[in-house]
Amino acid sequence: MGLLLGLFFGIGLLMISWSFLAPPSAGPRAEGRFTSASRELLAEAGVEGVTPGAFIGVCALAGTTGFLLMYVVSGAWPIGLAFGVFAGGGPVALLKGRVRRRRAEFRELWPDVVDNIASAVRAGLSLSEALAQVGDRGPLPLREPFRRFGADYASTGRFADSLDRLKARLADPVGDRVVEALRIAREVGGGDLGRLLRSLSAFLRDDARTRSELEARQSWSINGARVAVAAPWLVLGMLSFQGDVIQRYNSATGAVVIGIGAALCLLAYRVMLRIGRLPEPERVLR
Repeated sequence: MGLLLGLFFGIGLLMISWSFLAPPSAGPRAEGRFTSASRELLAEAGVEGVTPGAFIGVCALAGTTGFLLMYVVSGAWPIGLAFGVFAGGGPVALLKGRVRRRRAEFRELWPDVVDNIASAVRAGLSLSEALAQVGDRGPLPLREPFRRFGADYASTGRFADSLDRLKARLADPVGDRVVEALRIAREVGGGDLGRLLRSLSAFLRDDARTRSELEARQSWSINGARVAVAAPWLVLGMLSFQGDVIQRYNSATGAVVIGIGAALCLLAYRVMLRIGRLPEPERVLR
């Protein structure tokens, strides 16, 4: 307990001193790889109000807490390090799961959104007005981005810029295709907008139905991979409460054994996901 208190006290002093000693930034700098990836992951998960730096800090805090907890329980630093890495990746795994659920939900809703826009255009509304009214009459999970699109367009009058901000808020591969199709229809003009929207709605509905069927059939392999990878680490976690057994890993040899096991589990998990999961749709023209 004294070790934990001293460590957290030292981290607090370091953070306070760094806030005074760190030099101010001279100007905008290019984002690092982790910062850029964190920003994209937060956007695709629909999480607002959380900066990439705060998310990385949460991952670091979770990893440190996991390490300290398992080190206190087991008394073996390789065990604490392994579970610290798992705990540090926990927020990332939670966000990735949220991204998958959000994409699946939006994929089912986009055909209704396109039908809603097509009906508004047939009723005599302009394309910008049709998009704005989705914020009031469209599917509930997609109303807020379109409501904010209507506010942006009403304040600026710039359709292309408002579409760009709409696409950034949606952060969805299907949404990218819909937005770009609407952009082309707006720029080209003509009387084929209704036909384009009906064709797009039919395509999105067929694509969502086919993908849902394939994911339902292949979900067993993904769940099996997760169970197979988690099982040995659950056993290792339970063995951590037996001090005489777990002390065999409290050495360089034990660290090598745990590292090789972690690498093999990661490799097997990635291979199983590669076999069992459908390719994720990529965002276009970001």
